[in-house]
Amino acid sequence: MKYNIGDRIKTKKKHVCGFDEWEVLRVGAEIKIRCVKCNREVMVFKTELDKKVKTLVHIENQ
Repeated sequence: MKYNIGDRIKTKKKHVCGFDEWEVLRVGAEIKIRCVKCNREVMVFKTELDKKVKTLVHIENQ
């Protein structure tokens, strides 16, 4: 899956805060995402994120 900065994604599992929507902040081999509810930022390898993503919710940069 291709990610762009500003994309919103939904994950299969919820974050500890109880929300499952994330915003993409940085792309590359590692992708930086931020929880929309609690603003926690996490770096995840692209291959791992591809397995965890349920849907691409919103694309701002198109």
